[in-house]
Amino acid sequence: MIRCIAFAHHKGGTGKTTSCLNIAGYLQKAGKSVLVVDSDPQANATSGLGVVPGSSETSIYDLFMSRVEDFPEVGLQEAVVTTESGIDLLPSSLDLVGAEPYLYSVEGRATILRDALADGAAAYDVVLVDTPPSMGQLVINGMVAADHVVVNLDPGFFALGGVATMKAIFGDIEAHVGVSIRPEMALITARTPPPERPRGFFSWMRRRFAPDDDEEKKDPVEAEAARTFLRVEIVPYSPEVPEAQEHGLPISHYAPDCPAGAAYREIAAFVGEWN
Repeated sequence: MIRCIAFAHHKGGTGKTTSCLNIAGYLQKAGKSVLVVDSDPQANATSGLGVVPGSSETSIYDLFMSRVEDFPEVGLQEAVVTTESGIDLLPSSLDLVGAEPYLYSVEGRATILRDALADGAAAYDVVLVDTPPSMGQLVINGMVAADHVVVNLDPGFFALGGVATMKAIFGDIEAHVGVSIRPEMALITARTPPPERPRGFFSWMRRRFAPDDDEEKKDPVEAEAARTFLRVEIVPYSPEVPEAQEHGLPISHYAPDCPAGAAYREIAAFVGEWN
């Protein structure tokens, strides 16, 4: 039985694609057969695995449109390509923007991806779905298809609102589609280097004598995420991560021992045990 994990957030720039690809890379390194499904018209997961968006004859666009009247039927394996990393990819392109309006007229539109995976993904140990930063049918398809949902958060103040919004989206899907979404894991990913700690005698005194339960030490995003998700993980900043993406490789295949790589390795080991 395949496991399907969706990476979701209605906001862009939270590290969804980065986390999806890097966890996929470590799962592949661990000997698992992995499929990445790029359901984002921006196609960052596609280019992040070294495939030029729009270069494939068929893509996830064709998979969705095959459920629309008068469009040819396309199966999952007809659109999958194997990447240099050894990870299989269902690629995306900007064409996918044009598919979503059609989906609102399709009966059973929320389960199109789930049905396609059930029919064509039996050869994989795990499927990872990168969803777009929106709240439309492509995101709903990704989460409905998933056994587990991972939400990426940036460490900034506005991420607090993102946690509440994602909880509301989970509730809406359950109410309108009848599928219960488990908020399994939150990943807080740093995209910039940490600020230098203040130096000097007085800053040392504050660190030395501040009580361990000092509320100022607690990260509010992490604390809020811990109240919503079953597990919260922190991924530190590493400049090697964008470098790896420029080379079309996950960090596991480019700089596995960098700080972010080490964090993703541990996360992938945990995710690899999910049923």
